[in-house]
Amino acid sequence: MPAPSKRTPSSDPHRSLRAVTIPNPYYSPAHHDEAGNPRTVPAIVNLKESAVTMLASRGRIDAAQLAAATRFRALWEAMCRSTRAIDYSREPVDGAGRADPIGHRQMHAAQELRRIRPLLGEKGYWLVSRICGEGYSLGEVVGSGASKRSKLKAARDLRELLDLLCEFWNLSTRR
Repeated sequence: MPAPSKRTPSSDPHRSLRAVTIPNPYYSPAHHDEAGNPRTVPAIVNLKESAVTMLASRGRIDAAQLAAATRFRALWEAMCRSTRAIDYSREPVDGAGRADPIGHRQMHAAQELRRIRPLLGEKGYWLVSRICGEGYSLGEVVGSGASKRSKLKAARDLRELLDLLCEFWNLSTRR
């Protein structure tokens, strides 16, 4: 008989779950008195999903900085992950011509990212795009074998850059 596995779902290094209360995405103000229409609902969040959620769960960034990081991530994903090529093998139907591979959402995201790049600077934009956009951890950004001091400096720089984004997007900050 084989030995039982020591790895349980709770000891998975890529998963740390926590119950949170979030705003109900299906809430309708027209039916606010009904029991089936609560303002908030319980949800389960994986804290190790990204470095930003881990920093937020530990209280290292506030709600406004988390909102700025989430907004940056949405813009980054809209810009970088929805790119598609023109399929020249498909025939245009009804004389409509070929479809544009870049949509309005992607163009808006590119314009917004272009506006914030000079605000953050090259190094700052690189740090925010790596951590918030691509989902790297602080340890991966500063490099393997880096000192704790360099990780703390990267976290401090990230918080300052997120504060700049909060001011740029008129999100409330601690200041």
